[in-house]
Amino acid sequence: MKPDTTVSIRPLSEDDSLEELTELLHRAYKVLADMGLKFLATWQDVETTRKRISNGTCFVALKDDRIVGTITFKMPHAGHGVAWLDRPDIGHISQMAVEPAYQNRGIGACLMKHAEDHARAQGLAELALDTSEQAHHLISWYERLGYRFVECVQWDVTNYRSVVMSKTLADG
Repeated sequence: MKPDTTVSIRPLSEDDSLEELTELLHRAYKVLADMGLKFLATWQDVETTRKRISNGTCFVALKDDRIVGTITFKMPHAGHGVAWLDRPDIGHISQMAVEPAYQNRGIGACLMKHAEDHARAQGLAELALDTSEQAHHLISWYERLGYRFVECVQWDVTNYRSVVMSKTLADG
């Protein structure tokens, strides 16, 4: 799919509403909630959104000056409790979401590429993510973007087992 070239991506600003960002996450993750999957983004409150983005860099996708997508990039840090994610050369992304009315337009792929470029600029070798092992559509999409299975993990805030996926970041 050809990306929507009328979308711009920038870091979240202090003027952006965390209430609106949280509501976007809830709408974007609703299909997963409807599958019975308790992703944190399906039910988190504004304070949880604030905490999750404070641990990284939150980027937003804008179309016509409206936030239509988001992704949070996190630099490597120990403490995940997952060997792969605790490595010092691997960044991590979370809270990747696109407004449902704007899905299937390449915006998610643009957000992913932006996060990969950002990770590469930080000198990281890999970028990792996790998703439910039951979210087959997401796993397939991440695989098409070049991500591969690494391991499984059970987070204490979800009701499913997650797959950790990672992508090697080539130079350039």
